[in-house]
Amino acid sequence: MSLHLNTPLLESRPLSLASGHEVWLKLDALQPAGSFKLRGVGQACEHHAKQGKRRFISSSGGNAGIAVAYAGRCLGLPVTVVVPESTTERARQLIRQEEAEVIVHGKVWHEANELALSLVGEDDAFIHPFDDPLLWSGHASLVDEVVASGFKPDAVVLSVGGGGLLSGVCEGLERNGWEDVPVFAVETLGAASLAAAMTQKTWAALDSIDSIATTLGAKQVCRQAFELSQRRPIISHVVSDGEALDACERFLLDHRVLVEPACGAALALAYAPSEALRAYHRVLVVVCGGVTATIDQIREWRAQVG
Repeated sequence: MSLHLNTPLLESRPLSLASGHEVWLKLDALQPAGSFKLRGVGQACEHHAKQGKRRFISSSGGNAGIAVAYAGRCLGLPVTVVVPESTTERARQLIRQEEAEVIVHGKVWHEANELALSLVGEDDAFIHPFDDPLLWSGHASLVDEVVASGFKPDAVVLSVGGGGLLSGVCEGLERNGWEDVPVFAVETLGAASLAAAMTQKTWAALDSIDSIATTLGAKQVCRQAFELSQRRPIISHVVSDGEALDACERFLLDHRVLVEPACGAALALAYAPSEALRAYHRVLVVVCGGVTATIDQIREWRAQVG
């Protein structure tokens, strides 16, 4: 039995009316750890536990760390998660709630990641937050569930941080013979590392992260995500922090589910489709979730960005 759940797939009447499309939602915000991350993280943790590893170490902006901590508690193994200073206090509390150790290091994720890697011993498994084939294979189960439902979208909309979800969804589309389905990869301005790489046509990195969507805050997407963008139909789209926050509040009103700005980015495109997205009628939006932001935090960010 896997650690993640099969999550609901439902048509959104509010989003369909707002966009003029037939919008369907894959509600991975309802995973036990609060985000899609548990799909891949759970698979990776189970794999390493079977290999005899005795501790999990990870780095995270929030959601991956919560997923590793949850998996570790379920599997009876200790977990250490290194987070950057930008990770919200709520995210840190949720990781500790799963009985994991939290270490705060560095201003941004890649600095936390360097410390996490240095802690890995012979009996430890390092669980990367987005760059690991085990993760992508686990995330691909999201598409397997959509296929099993009998619904085929004309396009998929999802958020991109480090590229793990994008890589997993593309793997799921390919292994189910849906290579023709385009993916709209949405990022926030200031954290749009995939958009930069696609524009430059090289695996480029951002100089810095300047977005309140901290869980999208990887300066460079994984190489797999970039390479996929060069060979399959992936359309990059960038929204502002304000648009992502608006989508979070609107989605809370429409569906009684609170998500963080990293997820709000994809929802922002769904609420206000680009010209490119308007070419597709049946749109699947991955509601990737995120339990690291409260409504008070979202409104505080709203005051900051105006």
